[in-house]
Amino acid sequence: MTESPVRPGPVYLTVLVISTCGLVYELVAGALASYLLGDTVTQFSLVIGMYLTAMGAGAWLSKFVEKGLARRFVEVEIAVAFLGGFSAPILSFAFVSPRWFHPVFYGLVFSIGVLVGLEIPLMLRLLRRSVAFKDLVAQVLTFDYLGALAASLLFPLVFVPRLGLFRTSLLFGLLNAAVAFASIRLFRSEIGAPGGLLAKAAAVTVLLLAGFASADRLSELAEEQQYADEVLFARSSAYQRVVLTRNRAGFQLFLNGHLQFSSVDEYRYHEALVHPAFAVAPGARRIAVLGGGDGLAVREILRHPSVASVTLVDLDPMVTRLARENPLFVSLNGGSLRSPKVTVVNDDAMTWLEKGSDRFDLVFVDFPDPNGFAVGKLYTKRFYTLLGRRLSPDGAFAVQSTSPLFARKSFWIIDRTIAAAGFATRPYHAAVPSFGEWGFVLAAPKAFDVPPRLLSGLRYLSDETLPALFSFGPDMARWAEAPVNRLHDQALVRTYESEWRKFE
Repeated sequence: MTESPVRPGPVYLTVLVISTCGLVYELVAGALASYLLGDTVTQFSLVIGMYLTAMGAGAWLSKFVEKGLARRFVEVEIAVAFLGGFSAPILSFAFVSPRWFHPVFYGLVFSIGVLVGLEIPLMLRLLRRSVAFKDLVAQVLTFDYLGALAASLLFPLVFVPRLGLFRTSLLFGLLNAAVAFASIRLFRSEIGAPGGLLAKAAAVTVLLLAGFASADRLSELAEEQQYADEVLFARSSAYQRVVLTRNRAGFQLFLNGHLQFSSVDEYRYHEALVHPAFAVAPGARRIAVLGGGDGLAVREILRHPSVASVTLVDLDPMVTRLARENPLFVSLNGGSLRSPKVTVVNDDAMTWLEKGSDRFDLVFVDFPDPNGFAVGKLYTKRFYTLLGRRLSPDGAFAVQSTSPLFARKSFWIIDRTIAAAGFATRPYHAAVPSFGEWGFVLAAPKAFDVPPRLLSGLRYLSDETLPALFSFGPDMARWAEAPVNRLHDQALVRTYESEWRKFE
């Protein structure tokens, strides 16, 4: 079979495409693992380590491909197109069975990594007769790295928010299939009869197109398998997976698979978060809410006639948009985010604290639990120190602090960390059926008591029941050895993971 030189320009474009696709599949796997399993840092670390190891194995295996390089390269592209393109649907459906998820997950990541590792070595060998080795390596690696840059920028900023994970993986599978077709033409002199390869590439392309067209339905089916109730809304933002479900009793919000509230009993949680702080500062006028993009804490805040303004700081505009526009949310939060007293800021809370100077009479901290380092930073001494700079001299703040029953050590780490930042603290807890016994910490710059005088007309709390919230039984007793959670050493995240793992 005659081997003829090929034009390097189209090949370099091919390298750009396949490197972009390869990194996207890695990012898809990491994002799905973090959504489904939590602990973003751990999941991405495992995925990166597994993927790079597999790429190394693929590069090593490439030396055993001695004949039919062009044909083997096209076959690799077809395989990558199929496995990489369908990676998001496969992993989402695999999560239905926790027993099988990890074998499927790591098997798929490793398989894609091996195939991606084969691509560049085979391409280098195909081009060595057409380009001087020095120039060949420099050009191929340059376009390889440019492809990686494109993937890292476009994945979180464009593809996931606009297409979602299913369509993103399927789209890049189609790009790999396009590379297969282009390579058949580019290396036609070496491939010979291309009929079999064209048929395989066409079949995979048809499957990917069908998957892309039905991605919404596939996503719905996967979500329905993961959640016991009807899925009303399921979408990936730039920051997290947002899912809204409904059953006979009410509806629920999940972020990255973790329940944020149930409409049946959320009032217990939000009354406990908000109203004890108002007992300490009854005339509070300027209020800030960090997290709490669902608007439910804001609803409780607006019940107090003294409130003149509320600033809500939540990272994810998808959540605040749902809270402002979705009829179920609006009915539950009373249209709180539509109030002229409320200003919504979509920003990282720590960044917002650092760059601002306005002071507030009360601050409510309503973040998700510290199940990863990205959230864990919002429970550090550094964070509470920054918060203190934005607090009025006679102000106070309340922090949701996970369960003192199921995660006792984690709860007392949060209390200890707030105290280490220079605040007097009053930890307390409330019974929320959807979560169990749940904890909070009330804090102020100087020692204080909680007057047993609450806003009248509450569904859960009353003047009579308030004192009991501040009493802890032996099974929730203070952990005397609780460390301070610091930005550079997040002991809270490690402790939280170990405590909640017992209940998985």
